[in-house]
Amino acid sequence: MRPAGEDNRAAILALELTPEQQGFVASNADSLEEAQEDDEAIARAVVTAGRVVGFLMYSAPDDDDEAVIYRLMIDRREQGKGLGRAAVAAALEEIAHPGHIRRVSICYEPGNEAARRLYASFGFVEQGLDEDDEMIAMLELRP
Repeated sequence: MRPAGEDNRAAILALELTPEQQGFVASNADSLEEAQEDDEAIARAVVTAGRVVGFLMYSAPDDDDEAVIYRLMIDRREQGKGLGRAAVAAALEEIAHPGHIRRVSICYEPGNEAARRLYASFGFVEQGLDEDDEMIAMLELRP
């Protein structure tokens, strides 16, 4: 993964979801705008073979022991190649590296079965629905 910035903004904005995935995640344009406005947001371009193939955003505040993965999307043409799994693994490594984070949460649409399986494979445990009817899942990091 690489930091999302002006050098890869156009490539991030050009990423596409399948029609049935459109309602599962906020647009990359909205996410990049949110990242600029939120000092705690860490936006990443998912890159393989020198090409931007996805987008991920998380926060891991210095004054908290919980991180949140806000967004993950892989371009429709690149799905099914393990890139989402690699992006989550890379994000979890970045999040855990400073050492103060003990939990990571993520939320997703309850109907997004692929997301549920992916996150469960990392050990995320569903906690229930939030106020927006999105599933919240939590991962406890080992000390």
